[in-house]
Amino acid sequence: MRSMTDASKPVDGAACPICGKPRAPRYRPFCSKRCADVDLARWFSGSYAIPAEEPADEEDFAIARIGAGEGTATDDDEGTAH
Repeated sequence: MRSMTDASKPVDGAACPICGKPRAPRYRPFCSKRCADVDLARWFSGSYAIPAEEPADEEDFAIARIGAGEGTATDDDEGTAH
């Protein structure tokens, strides 16, 4: 079993994605609890959200789905078991 001092030693060749300091195995992939908390706060606030362009209306949305090969659902398809 690893001791507490081993868990706090930096991992060679890897940098914390938040501050750039060497990573610590205990907080991997971060260097500290602070950087891990900063990352978590960014997830909660939506900072890591993937931007998307929303269609202006339902017709544009249907055209985009057909172009992507998804097709469209009709009223006959809804509620029918396949």
